[in-house]
Amino acid sequence: MADLLTSLAVVTFIGILAHMLGKILKIPSIVFLLSAGVILGPEVTGIIEPESFGSGIELLVGLSVAIIVFDGGLDIDLRRLRKIQHSILNLITIGMLITAILSSLAAYFILNIPYNIALLLGALISATGPTVITPIIRQVQVNNKVASVLQAEAVLNDGISVILAALVFEWIVASLSGIKAVEFLLMRLSTGVLFGVLSGIIIILVLRNIPLLTDQLARLLTVSILLASFVSAENIGNQSGIMAMAVFGIFVGSSDIPHKETIKNFKEDISIIMLSVIFILLSALLDFDYIAAIGFEGFIFVGMLMLIIRPLAVFISTRTSDLRTGEKIFISAMGPRGVVPASMAVYFSFRLKDLGFVTESENLLGLMFITVITTVILTGISARFIAKRTGVVPMEILIVGGGGVGLALAERFMKRGENVVIIDNKEENCRRAISMGIKAVYGDAENIEILKKAGIKNSKYLVATTDQDNTNLLVCQIAKTKFGFTEDGLVARVSKPENLQAFRDLGIRSISPTIATAVMLDGMVGHPVLFGMCEVSDEGDIIEIRVSNKRVIGKAIKDIRLPEDSLIVMVRRGNRSLIAHPETGLLDGDYVTIIGKLGAVQEAANMIR
Repeated sequence: MADLLTSLAVVTFIGILAHMLGKILKIPSIVFLLSAGVILGPEVTGIIEPESFGSGIELLVGLSVAIIVFDGGLDIDLRRLRKIQHSILNLITIGMLITAILSSLAAYFILNIPYNIALLLGALISATGPTVITPIIRQVQVNNKVASVLQAEAVLNDGISVILAALVFEWIVASLSGIKAVEFLLMRLSTGVLFGVLSGIIIILVLRNIPLLTDQLARLLTVSILLASFVSAENIGNQSGIMAMAVFGIFVGSSDIPHKETIKNFKEDISIIMLSVIFILLSALLDFDYIAAIGFEGFIFVGMLMLIIRPLAVFISTRTSDLRTGEKIFISAMGPRGVVPASMAVYFSFRLKDLGFVTESENLLGLMFITVITTVILTGISARFIAKRTGVVPMEILIVGGGGVGLALAERFMKRGENVVIIDNKEENCRRAISMGIKAVYGDAENIEILKKAGIKNSKYLVATTDQDNTNLLVCQIAKTKFGFTEDGLVARVSKPENLQAFRDLGIRSISPTIATAVMLDGMVGHPVLFGMCEVSDEGDIIEIRVSNKRVIGKAIKDIRLPEDSLIVMVRRGNRSLIAHPETGLLDGDYVTIIGKLGAVQEAANMIR
């Protein structure tokens, strides 16, 4: 007992250190967790002996996975996924099927393992995992659209892959086929969804109808219902607990309920601890002999999975979506296999060994650990670099006012791939924004707590678009004095032209729609071609971007092959603004203004930054 508690204390402490190190070095902490598990395990130092946990390791892993999957589901709001839910549905059906089939074929021909074990491996690694994807997204901070797709895919496909793997396993040991296989699959899926929905309904009804419920009681109640739902789904529908947790989390994450933020924060803290424990313990289970027996072919298999199979599955699944090419490339690169397939591989290997499939058991375990460790480490190390190169790292923009101007502006930012949050004191405007896939916070923007809730501390820009000049001025002043915004980060709409000077005296960049419209109409009368080119509509765009790509630094504009329908019109160098000419050279730190069609401008910006 003392050894067990000591091991658990060491694992928890090392896990927290790994998360701290990951935050400092800006590398996903899972890289350090895996390394720590291998070093602390019996293959290296022997400080942690997984056998000391006995059968308790299966219980610990099961409960940890349940909490982590639920935490991932909380980050998904179906109301914001309406525009991309087709892509998600394709990824967890067509994408998973492609991955499972091609992975099984690759394992069978490259590794020369039995076809039934190859099918089991393909089913297990057909899913990415929220245990890896969620921490990477939180640390790299990609745009909301990409983050939503990756998180929804990871949370939903974990449960499906567990059920699919269970189906293959039953087929291996019990010769399950035909209508029985279909019944098995449908029973597990329906049981998981049923328990997830029921749990969601119960927690929503309780939290909405018991006014005296404190934050602490709300957290404890949520944990109790979570555990009851997981255990019930596992017992009644064998191996459907993960699916139940995914549905439960999404159900709560898509609802407006009291105590939602405190529940999310609490679950995130618990999931960090659970993530540390299970990744270190599963890494400690690694046996180098299993990997040595597989040889170099195992790494060739993983290379095919990452560089061929995953991109093929993503591009086929999202071929009709509005995701940009850079976003598809980033999603393709983010295909790490997490703790759910690893823990299930451990479970199945134990079962196979008990049934006399010793060699098959070792092959499965060794291949799974090679796949998990390689994909997690490579993805964790490269995520930030790939995000910058594919242009999915957004600006965080806070828009005050969800009326016509604010909503149209938010939609433009979303198309550019930026992260946008709207604050509005009208519920109707918030609902309309959410229906368009835009995050919205209901409340008064003059309230500091509402600004914090909307994420002003992480925002780079605040744009005040209400038709009330006093409100816009006050919100901008609060942003400057309380949250350290500078002149570059504040933009305001001024309804009355006579108030423009007051905004400018306070260092707030501002625009009067009345004056701006008059100037544009005047220009279009005198210079229709020029102003028609500069007109910003649903099809056009204009953006200023910092020059930081080494491939374009030092080059003249004429030597840079920009996309068609895009044009560099101005270069800002220090305090000087230069009209762009073909011979104008770009220096590191310059800011260039690009105009053109919406998609072309974004592609050009990705080449420059």
